[in-house]
Amino acid sequence: MKYSFQGKYSLGALLMRWAVLALGVTLATKLVDGIRCDDAATLVTVVLLLSLFNAVLRPLLLLFTLPFILLTMGLGVLVINAWMFLWVGKLVNGFHVAGFWPALWGAMIVSLTNLVLTGLLRGSGPRGPRRPPPPSPPANDGKGGDVIDI
Repeated sequence: MKYSFQGKYSLGALLMRWAVLALGVTLATKLVDGIRCDDAATLVTVVLLLSLFNAVLRPLLLLFTLPFILLTMGLGVLVINAWMFLWVGKLVNGFHVAGFWPALWGAMIVSLTNLVLTGLLRGSGPRGPRRPPPPSPPANDGKGGDVIDI
């Protein structure tokens, strides 16, 4: 079986996303009182579970809470992220989240770390081939073309 380390959906891209997530969780444990991770094995478990939640559970939560998200002008997404962070703290032995507010701050740190590092890493990699612009429609020259002028 051959694995690729290039491309958007490659093994290398997945490992990079996990490394960025692990750094974000580590920063959250260092910066937020009330979040603690006991060891590296626990960190790996937290990263895998958060990745699974982000891939499967988060889209469903976003869909079902869309009115709340619209009503709060997007701040509801932070609540969903904090909830998932709190759930991981309840499910993983050795990863402790003291309550909602530490979970909210931790989720914000993880999100910001992901945003900054993904932007930096995306800007430094090779870019794919550029697509030519779509052809422009023909001008209406008054000879019965497809364009209708009103």
